[in-house]
Amino acid sequence: MQEPVLDFGEKLPPGINPGIQRALVHIERHFTDSVYLEDLAVLAGLSVCRFVTVFRRQVGLTPHRFICHRRIRHAKALLREGVPMAQAASEAGFFDQSHLSRHFKSICGVTPGRYLRDLAQPERPRAARAGYIQAVAV
Repeated sequence: MQEPVLDFGEKLPPGINPGIQRALVHIERHFTDSVYLEDLAVLAGLSVCRFVTVFRRQVGLTPHRFICHRRIRHAKALLREGVPMAQAASEAGFFDQSHLSRHFKSICGVTPGRYLRDLAQPERPRAARAGYIQAVAV
């Protein structure tokens, strides 16, 4: 799966269309709210169809997928802080916990619950994870 080229912890990459930059800034400020494609296209000064095409080429994801990635990144931070899953879902802009779980698994490859369990457990050696018994030579 292709990761977005933009992380707002960094500066915007050079060569990004100024209209797309405006849309990205708007997404970053409002990703927990409903973000409408038509509004983003107006900010970019493009038609909706052209906006989606240009956005995908320059950012690496469609606008919807980019917003989902941003919401998941925020939900992960909330979960690491101990926020209950349903509350994290709501605060990250998802409709409910099920909505968060569906997108979380499609993006991260694991459910939010598994993500939290993996955070709580220190990394074990591969053989121990697989349940193998290792014999000690005497």
